[in-house]
Amino acid sequence: QVQLVESGGGLVQAGDSLRLSCVASGLSRYGMGWFRQAPGKEREFVAAVNYNGGSVSYADSVKGRFTISKNNAKNTAYLQMNSLKPEDTAVYYCAAHQGVFTATRVPTYNHWGQGTQVTVSS
Repeated sequence: QVQLVESGGGLVQAGDSLRLSCVASGLSRYGMGWFRQAPGKEREFVAAVNYNGGSVSYADSVKGRFTISKNNAKNTAYLQMNSLKPEDTAVYYCAAHQGVFTATRVPTYNHWGQGTQVTVSS
């Protein structure tokens, strides 16, 4: 079956960087996205990439700081997070949908990982 496994979260200070990874299995020709959810908040879109990595989309709150990429040979998506801010603190989830396009809405995604905690201190 389809499985997504995130890793790379942790506790960092403001201004630091983290690189999240998401290893996917059981899928082919899929788009991927990263979402995050803070306590008491709705799950929100962070970044998305299409199948071949040629099209990306970012939330305004992370644009210029985060970079999403995809390595199909390794079945892995990445989220490089630079200049982290305390407001970036959340559980980060990777997600996949059965399509080659870039998607930014939660309902588009069929599969979700378990999440990885990112905590940014002041």
